[in-house]
Amino acid sequence: MELQPTTGNERVRTLDIIRGVCLLGILLVNIFAFASPQPHVDLKTWFVEAIDIIWYQNLQIYVQSSFYPLFSMLFGYGLAMQYAKAKSTGKSVYRFIPKRLAILFVIGMLHAFFVWWGDIIATYAFAGFFLFAMLRLRPALMIAIAVILTGLFQGLYIAGLGLAGMLHQELEQTALDIMKVEDAIVAYATGNYFEAFTQRLTDLSVQMSPLMWILSLFVILPYMLVGAAAAKWQLVERAKELKVAWVIAAVIGVAGGLFLKSTPYIMTNNYLYNFVQIYLGGPLLAVGYAALIVVICLLPLAVKLLRPVEKMGRMSMSMYILQSIIGTLLFYQYGLGFYGKFDVPTMVYIALTIYVIQLILAELWLSKFKQGPLEMAVKKWTYHKMNVEK
Repeated sequence: MELQPTTGNERVRTLDIIRGVCLLGILLVNIFAFASPQPHVDLKTWFVEAIDIIWYQNLQIYVQSSFYPLFSMLFGYGLAMQYAKAKSTGKSVYRFIPKRLAILFVIGMLHAFFVWWGDIIATYAFAGFFLFAMLRLRPALMIAIAVILTGLFQGLYIAGLGLAGMLHQELEQTALDIMKVEDAIVAYATGNYFEAFTQRLTDLSVQMSPLMWILSLFVILPYMLVGAAAAKWQLVERAKELKVAWVIAAVIGVAGGLFLKSTPYIMTNNYLYNFVQIYLGGPLLAVGYAALIVVICLLPLAVKLLRPVEKMGRMSMSMYILQSIIGTLLFYQYGLGFYGKFDVPTMVYIALTIYVIQLILAELWLSKFKQGPLEMAVKKWTYHKMNVEK
């Protein structure tokens, strides 16, 4: 029997809805990276106007540090589903999963070099190879490995702060390399595509440093392992059966996550609470968001109303890349040149507008095709076949 890609009838609609919601969260974070000299500044201390600070603090609580863990879990869930399907056919997963991950890695690197330096696809593909090596493990063991990996990182992080006497120290503005900040502003705000490309290489040397690839195994891979374990337990597919557990997870995850992520503002804005906000509150809220969506999707009417978001999620990779294309063309000088010209509230409204436009585009595209353009290309390159027309 020949290996086949997942068909529309085999998809879990709730997972696509979660992916669609994730794309909004990711855009609300990335919109600021399109229009500011990241990765050379810390946006927590970059804004100076009161309205900007308040709005960005709310983004820190509700959005930042919660959607990349959720998307990582979804990546692990999807890869585990592919693994299970291959096993059910009696065919070796070595025929297609490593190839698919390699294709994703190449797409991510092309995105990073030629569109925007903040790509995450290549990082997911890199961590995905390590996840692939552990997919045959029992779910409980995968969870244990995830806890160990993230525990090692977080333990060393806290120990380092403690040894430096910084745990209870007030969070200070990160020291800036003024030359690098000015170079980024000049290249993106006034430069042509070649000048922006040259600056992008500099930004990539920061974003994709050797340390980043190592840290991804302690920051991203654990969430992938959690997602893969959830897939093996079929937690989303068994949502009706596990309704009470999902409701409890939603309440604890959302309430607890929002509280932990608010601690720098309701307690003291020190390094300890900054750690709590990012590394404890962030993933807890991610679980809460996922659980809340699963519970909502138990209502048939809600699934119908969320159909546009589901379609967005069905072509999540294409839409993620499209966000970068729109964002860079909107803010960089070789596009409309709005770099650094908007306040935080306006940036949020722009992100919401882009997302609504994408919902419409997804609806139009999937009225004719079964998958997004990049999804179709990956399918063709992975399985050497493409039947795109409905």
